[in-house]
Amino acid sequence: MSLEIKEVKTAKELKAFIKFSLKLYKRNPYYVPALTYDEINTFDPKKNPALDFCESARFIAIRDGEIVGRIAAIINHDTNKWWKQEHGRFGWFDVIDDQEVTKALLDTAEAWVKAKGMKALKGPLGFTDLDHEGMLIEGFEEMGTFATIYNYPYYPKHLENLGFHKDVDWKEYQITIPDQVPDRHARMATIVSQKYNLHTVKFKTANALIKRYGKKIFKLWNDTYDVLYGFAPLTDKQVNYYIKMYLSFVRPDLISLIIDKDDNVVGMGIAIPSLSKAFQKTKGNIFPFGFIHLLKALHKNDVVDLYLMGIHPDYQGKGLNALIFADLVPIFIKNGYKLAETNPELEENGRIQVLWSEFNPRHHRSRRVYIKEF
Repeated sequence: MSLEIKEVKTAKELKAFIKFSLKLYKRNPYYVPALTYDEINTFDPKKNPALDFCESARFIAIRDGEIVGRIAAIINHDTNKWWKQEHGRFGWFDVIDDQEVTKALLDTAEAWVKAKGMKALKGPLGFTDLDHEGMLIEGFEEMGTFATIYNYPYYPKHLENLGFHKDVDWKEYQITIPDQVPDRHARMATIVSQKYNLHTVKFKTANALIKRYGKKIFKLWNDTYDVLYGFAPLTDKQVNYYIKMYLSFVRPDLISLIIDKDDNVVGMGIAIPSLSKAFQKTKGNIFPFGFIHLLKALHKNDVVDLYLMGIHPDYQGKGLNALIFADLVPIFIKNGYKLAETNPELEENGRIQVLWSEFNPRHHRSRRVYIKEF
């Protein structure tokens, strides 16, 4: 059975590249598919501003006329410049349980980035930190989230057999929503608010939120996440892109913004009702009926995803997280949420992990970026 690695160049080939994962995980109860049109737009230079500073190529593995694997090779020049490194990335990696296919795909990605002067290949990563990243290494029998990657247990084994090793790990927790705001958080919220002249704000519509604070939210992102793995500052075009992509459909009551006396956003907690089961029902397509499942999930749910949390460096360690909890927990209770997913946190980020200590945390998933130097 001959194996062919083919570069994806046409729209038809790109669609087949994207839909391969739907076939591979068709009967898997834990896999959460992305929307096909979102994935297509991600690779469109006219729509994704990350492609202003990223290069990429996509490849599929074909055996006997059937696709048996896929991979994207990526170079993010902004991230390389920020971290003073020469690293290539791989992402959108999916493969049948066949070491030969995995080797052929990764060898192809390695050759592609090597030809452009890179000295290492790492992944899975997307174009930016706001794309899916990190290979699942624990929690294969846990439902994923729409913001994370699911993969079979043989993936990490295949990579380690080829000389890839750990570059960084993330942990994920499932926490229990309490019946009321913990007393310590309630007291701390009052103290912090008065001491630093801070307050939280709420909006009735996403448009009102975006108009006043959309860009300030992503300014806080740039200020807060600049020391974390894989960071590069978001450009103005990216900010506008992500405002439209993420903030336009959120429930504004699930966004907690901490504002200082100068109307700057110095802290944020952004939560989204779990869309995992809804995305499974869409099978990658929002039309003709997929959007109905998503709308239902946004308004009736018992699980909420803690999508983003951030505190400005000037206020870290001063208890601002208590303000966020005091704001969001009553809303979680009112909406009937019983559990929350924290989404990935760097394993050494003890400051964020200690936040969950009063919420009966369960460490249920871990994921890893692998690297191979050459």
